Amino acid sequence: MRYEKLFATANHVSDKLFSRNSLGACENCKGIGVEKIDLAFMDDIEQACEVCGGSGFKPAVLKYRYNSKNIVEVMDMTVEEAYDFFPDKLYRQSFDMLLQLGLGYLTLGQRSDSFSGGERQRLKLTKELKHSNKIIVLDEPSTGLHPNDTEKLLNFINNLVDNHNTLIVIEHNLDVIAQADWIIDIGPGAGKYGGNVVFTGTVADLLKDTVSLTAACLRQHLRNEGTHPKKDAS
Repeated sequence: MRYEKLFATANHVSDKLFSRNSLGACENCKGIGVEKIDLAFMDDIEQACEVCGGSGFKPAVLKYRYNSKNIVEVMDMTVEEAYDFFPDKLYRQSFDMLLQLGLGYLTLGQRSDSFSGGERQRLKLTKELKHSNKIIVLDEPSTGLHPNDTEKLLNFINNLVDNHNTLIVIEHNLDVIAQADWIIDIGPGAGKYGGNVVFTGTVADLLKDTVSLTAACLRQHLRNEGTHPKKDAS
């Protein structure tokens, strides 16, 4: 059950009132929450809608409550806050996935165009966990991720592999590289200098390589962190 349904059931009204893309949308900003100001020869600027205050909802919608909160207050909740607010197990399962990926700081009403590339990649992962026997390509999923949450990302990735999926991960994060089953190192540098395959093989073999710049960086990183690479599968 979506949050619109919860509000509709609690207040005996249409669930469309609690959508910024339907009956609940502010008539002034059409649910966007901002107004554009045309500055003629300069770039347009945006400011919060003067009618809805930036919420995107009709002011009248805010009188409806679910567990003492209106729809805007719920949409402003972080995933961590929502985990305790919603009692339904189905919600908690979804929130738990986001927490595992270090995305507990995201708000429920956050617009998709505000997500970073790394956040988009990790959100994509939450949809893939229930699938198996798939090939999944991830482009820099650790981008924007706090170092303390990298282990959460790795555990999630390992769960996908354990579920018989094949993951192809494009990544520069050395902690992620250290846990790979197979590495294709393209270099010797970035951009126009990165057109050659300089190494293919396991992490253990990469650490012995004397040509790859990635190998040198990874050896130093592991020494500094006092960590160990993933052991080769037998």
